[in-house]
Amino acid sequence: MSAMRTNLDHLPPTQQGELERVTRHLMAEFATAIARATQPWKKNGKILKIILFGSYARSDWVDDPDRGYQSDFDLLVIVSHPDLTDIADYWYIAEDLIQRDSAIDRPVNIIVHTLNEVNQALSRGEYFWVDIARDGIVLYELPGSTLATPKPLTPADAYEMAASYFNEWLPSIDRALSTANDQLAKGSDDLGWRKDAAFSLHQATERAFICFLLVRTLYFPRSHNIKFLRSLAEDSEPRLVAAWPRATRLERRRFELLKRAYVEARYSANFTIGTEDLEMLTRSVRDLRNLVAGVSQQRIDELRTAAGL
Repeated sequence: MSAMRTNLDHLPPTQQGELERVTRHLMAEFATAIARATQPWKKNGKILKIILFGSYARSDWVDDPDRGYQSDFDLLVIVSHPDLTDIADYWYIAEDLIQRDSAIDRPVNIIVHTLNEVNQALSRGEYFWVDIARDGIVLYELPGSTLATPKPLTPADAYEMAASYFNEWLPSIDRALSTANDQLAKGSDDLGWRKDAAFSLHQATERAFICFLLVRTLYFPRSHNIKFLRSLAEDSEPRLVAAWPRATRLERRRFELLKRAYVEARYSANFTIGTEDLEMLTRSVRDLRNLVAGVSQQRIDELRTAAGL
């Protein structure tokens, strides 16, 4: 395929500087992580490419942090071995440093894959990867790491895949919501049940974003971070923003509480959540479920029409 873009001149100098710092953090912490390796694949491990994708690559980002609306930097890191894609082993410290760096004002999300994984997805014509190959901007690369030329997915195959994902994941959202309702009903005087309900609502939210991303892009990242999943989903479909109002501090606090519930509702004795917060979160998750169902069905109908079925 033709060479990808490498120029960031469409971004303000502040964002260009932030991306430079993010890239340095990723490179430095990866070098540290493999420095004491003994296995050849790890000792010789390499970052092959770092690619900016999403709204900051396309020039349609939003930057209104005071109202809770701020586009994330989305980065694809391509590495030389499958085991190097493990976020916990190789990327957690870098992500933490980036998050705590006061000179980086935007949230940063990273996905990590091998070149073979990316090129196989491009050969299948998966929309998420085709969009990155078309719109992405290379921040760093080694010679010989060219992406494969995307092969268009047939309309019939796209319809079949999207419909299959939808039929699998929408009932999964509903199961998690039903479980949360049962737990909430038992939780008026029992924090344990309320914590379980918070975790179930997190699962319903995660599944809703996964459902949408699979139907729309045929991909979702290996992440339980619903803020990251929300960012990717809303980047593809602004109508989903309506499920999570964030103009007030209370609205933003509730979403962060739900995000924390994935770990803390199960393992932290200090995690607490009230009935009112759970009821409002349940309403938002139901709104999200209904929005996802609507926009996903619209997408499937479009694919069916394109396939002549």
